[in-house]
Amino acid sequence: MSYLNSRLFLAAAAAGFLILTGCQKQVARAEPPPPKVTVAHPELRQIVSSEDYNGWMDALATVEIRARVRGHIQKIDFKDGEIVKKDQVLFELDPRPFEAEIGRAEDQVKVYAAQLVAAEKDAARQKELLKKGGASQTQVDKAEADALSLQAQIDGGNQETKRRKLELEYAKVTSPMAGRASRAMLDVGNLVNAGGSDPLLTTIVSIDPINVYFYVDERSLQRYQKGREVRASGELSDAKMKFMFGLETEEGYPHDGMLDFADNKVDKTTGTVELRGQVKNENGKFAPGSRVRIRVPTSDATPALVVPDIALLADQDKKYALVLDAKNVVQRRDVTLGTLLDDGMRIVTPAGGVTGGALTPEDRIVVLGLQSARINYPVEPVTPTTQPAK
Repeated sequence: MSYLNSRLFLAAAAAGFLILTGCQKQVARAEPPPPKVTVAHPELRQIVSSEDYNGWMDALATVEIRARVRGHIQKIDFKDGEIVKKDQVLFELDPRPFEAEIGRAEDQVKVYAAQLVAAEKDAARQKELLKKGGASQTQVDKAEADALSLQAQIDGGNQETKRRKLELEYAKVTSPMAGRASRAMLDVGNLVNAGGSDPLLTTIVSIDPINVYFYVDERSLQRYQKGREVRASGELSDAKMKFMFGLETEEGYPHDGMLDFADNKVDKTTGTVELRGQVKNENGKFAPGSRVRIRVPTSDATPALVVPDIALLADQDKKYALVLDAKNVVQRRDVTLGTLLDDGMRIVTPAGGVTGGALTPEDRIVVLGLQSARINYPVEPVTPTTQPAK
């Protein structure tokens, strides 16, 4: 290539580079769209302060079933764990020995009755002879005493017959109350005794209602009673205090009851008092001995502002929420944290001495997409169709 052609080629290349550079400078830079964030309004709720405890359930009444008479078990009339009614037959002892004793007692009464007829006739005859001088007063008195003695023996025989019949009734062991039976501790054919060595046949516990027991510290009990209508006796049942509870496998505190008893002394080793409440148990769902979680309200309902706990951020020791203004620009709002509720909402109040104002139910706070939101920058708000997850 000649020197002239080389210079022409370089000039053309330089001109093309300048043209390309000029075209690139004319292309406008596109701004990214505002990030999307999920927003929600703070809620104004009526909040009741409460305290939580652990407790247990126990039956109102527990009865140990034992035989009153001696005999062999002939029949068991209930199933293990069955709900039984009052006066329902649970065990039957062999009735034949008791029937035989009743028959013997009745026969003995008949013997005394026959002897009494003869004694009364003899007493009447002795009285007639006394009038005619054929008998002495001593003979008359003896005849009358014999008749009275036989009458007393008849009365005693009748009482013995009643006792024997009562033993026959006791041969059928019944439940003294309605409740749930335990298992049969003895099988058919076993001999049971009445007295100090009588074996346990089964146990019955009452079902409805059922008691709930738990311990609270002395100061808490005084707070519960303060300001409530309690008589001078100090009985907790007069305060009409309600409580909520739930089983270990249940969510929250779906059941309620009424406190009706506080122990008459404080345990000096723990500083606690035993409290008792009574709850309904119509379907027998609650079993004595079950562990329960208990919540006792300690105040009346008061209004409070709550926000999702996941919407709160931390800046060292300060807590704040991101709030959108009218132009969807993110602003910081400092808050003071309160109680965390069971549904994942947190009670908040304005932080003292910090600018930004207080949260209101009309504000829009960022609950999801907090990583994309930057203070003093706009965002695109999205309203969720459901509540955010805990």
